[in-house]
Amino acid sequence: MSRTKDELAGIVDLFGALTRAELARALAELAFKQGKEVDESAFESVIADAVDDYYLVEGNYDGESVLASGPVAFPAVPENGEDLPHIMDVPDRGVDRTALAECTRTRLREEAETVAETGDEERAGYLLDVSYDLEAWGPVETDEVRERLDPVLD
Repeated sequence: MSRTKDELAGIVDLFGALTRAELARALAELAFKQGKEVDESAFESVIADAVDDYYLVEGNYDGESVLASGPVAFPAVPENGEDLPHIMDVPDRGVDRTALAECTRTRLREEAETVAETGDEERAGYLLDVSYDLEAWGPVETDEVRERLDPVLD
């Protein structure tokens, strides 16, 4: 489990969903509030890692690509994070969890296909865990994902 990725999910949850640019801005504001000097160019990499590991998932809100907390996240608001909604002028966004779960299932299924073709056991094991988390997180079934990953793990 990654505390940093859980904190990204916690920041996103404060608003319902954020664009990548808004999340990067939130990270910059938080660093300033905490008195930390950070390399803002690293934010995109941190966000991308959280998306890759299903801590954050991408969806659509009013035609805009947004990030929401994902199925493996245990959202945690970082120190001073509760101030972000007062600092940033970002609308609260409610996301359709059903649609988001379906998009995430599609992505998981596609990634499982790739992993099955390459035989990456470590990633297959991780995705297997994600499949169970996703079913608990949203109203989707992921049996076909597990069926595709099982031969890689045997």
